[in-house]
Formats: sequence, C-alpha cells, structure tokens
Amino acid sequence: MSKRNTQQRRHSILVELNNIGEVSVESLSKKLNTSEVTIRKDLAVLETSGLLLRRYGGAIALPQEITEEKNNNLSQRKLAIARKAATLIRDHYRIIIDSGRTTSALVPTLDNKKGLVVMTNSLLIANQLQGLENEPTLLMTGGTWDANSEAFQGQVAEQVLRSYDFDQLFIGADGIDINKGTTTFNELIGLSRVMAEVSREVILMVESEKFNRKIPNLELTWMQIDKLITDKNLSKAHQQQLNKHGVDVILADE
Repeated sequence: MSKRNTQQRRHSILVELNNIGEVSVESLSKKLNTSEVTIRKDLAVLETSGLLLRRYGGAIALPQEITEEKNNNLSQRKLAIARKAATLIRDHYRIIIDSGRTTSALVPTLDNKKGLVVMTNSLLIANQLQGLENEPTLLMTGGTWDANSEAFQGQVAEQVLRSYDFDQLFIGADGIDINKGTTTFNELIGLSRVMAEVSREVILMVESEKFNRKIPNLELTWMQIDKLITDKNLSKAHQQQLNKHGVDVILADE
C-alpha cells in the first residue's frame, strides 16, 4: 500500500474518532476495508504521535491538554534532526537506535525504508517500530531494566550486541563536552560504548542547547563519533572544534 493511502487512512481514523470520541478496531477495519492488523498498527502510530489513546479493542480521543503537553515536549528541533538523520539510512541497513526522546523521533521517519533491521534497548522505540507500515525486523538487547534511562542496560545487553554488527548507531546525549565528547547523567555507560564498537558509523543526534552542559559522566569520545546532527543554532566556533576532532557536522532545517 502506498504511503499516501496510509496517510489518508490514518486521517480518516482521526476524523472518525473526533466525530464520535471512540472507535473500535473491528468497525474501522470494516469501514476502511483493511485488515485489523493494519488498523492496530495505525492506532499504534497515532498514539505515538500523541493523537489518541489506545484502549482494548480500539481507541479513544486524547484530551486536549495532554495533546498540547506532548507536542511541547517533542520540539520542532528534535523532529528536524530526526528527518535529517533518516536521509542517511539506506534500505536494508542494520541500525541501532538508542533510547532517548530525540532518537525516538527518528522512528516515524522510517516508514518509507525497506528491509531494515533495527536493534534497540528501548521498549518505547520497539513499540513505535511495530506501528510502521514497512515494519522492520526488530531486535531487542534484553538485559536489566534501568528506570532512570527507561531502557535495558547491563552485561546481558552488551553480550547480545556483540553477537551482531551494524551499519549505523543513532544515539543522543544529556550533554556535550566540546573537548571530550558526549556526557550523561546515567552511570551505566557500558552499553553505549558497546553500541559504538559494533557499528560501522556512529551518528549523534542532539540539540545545540546540549553543548557545554556540565554533566559528570563521559559516555563517548569524539574519536568514537563519525557524524553529529544538530540544529542551526550551533555556533561556528563549536562547528570548527568538532571538525578538528574529525566529526562531520550536519545542520538540520527546522
């Protein structure tokens, strides 16, 4: 099915939902002449986008105040960075998407990619991936659940990663030390380093406001990072320093 038809179908679901406040998978399947599996994927994508709430057998309209909060949390800069990152991904690539709000914004942009294999340590990202029309082959690290990062961490996850090799890693950061690399509040940094080790190309996705945030734990050094995608507010001085570190800087249009 074409992407245009998919967008039209999801628009029809939202129109129906706004009209009556609640919809069922069964009724939508009959009305839109498509399978219940496809409708469930549509509802998953729309929920991830903050447009409805799924309930058993269907969905209900999202309260306006929650919609506004979700839209504010996912900034236009994050979305622009995600769109730019998606242009680097080719069909049939094997990629890792690390947990995080900026990296999770990448998932909806993958709907036109074919044959992807995606590894993640995030349940949120895994659920998003299952809602794509061109659903990729999904791999999960497993391991120990870390409530702080809302992701799996630990030695089991590291061992699983070392069983594979990947074309690209997409990873975020809590902060940036312009002289050293990425920094994080999380003390469990081993998994991020293994992700970088098993990936041919490491792509950092961060907003420019993360630069010079004073955060104690160094995660990845600049030697481990190939590309950085950020917004156009990054200063020329920082761009020049990153280039000296051998990092390719890509600025995203909002």
